[in-house]
Amino acid sequence: MWRYEFPCDRLVQALKYRARLALAGFFRAQPLVPAAAEVDLIVPMPLHPKRLASADSNQALEIARGVARHLGRPIEPRGVLRVKDTLPQTELPYEERAKNVRGAFLCKLDLSGASVAVLDDVMTTGATLNELARRSSAQARREWRTFVIARTVPR
Repeated sequence: MWRYEFPCDRLVQALKYRARLALAGFFRAQPLVPAAAEVDLIVPMPLHPKRLASADSNQALEIARGVARHLGRPIEPRGVLRVKDTLPQTELPYEERAKNVRGAFLCKLDLSGASVAVLDDVMTTGATLNELARRSSAQARREWRTFVIARTVPR
């Protein structure tokens, strides 16, 4: 995992906001891949359909596709849904981010006995990843891991 600072932040933003999809392959080869080898299923962080319609792609899905292909693991891009159209987390103060994503996800998967990796691009407070894990906690599972390309570092 990288620090979300130059030059990594520019690369993530190019993938996320300018649809530079070739960067998904670059990120796939980064250090999260060996750790992901131990999982049964890879789930990319979902986007709300409204946000997906206005974006060129789901960057987490693009990276997860490459990771899954590289590892020979299945990917499940439709089993976890973002059912609440939330404000972008980057627009909110840290203390409001958990409230913003509360109830945003629905897990339709049977994860019984599975080791699951949720893949996202950047983690700041962890609120989105925590809410997704909380919403899927009703599912019996062996292990729930989160993989991110970059992590913001408090200043």
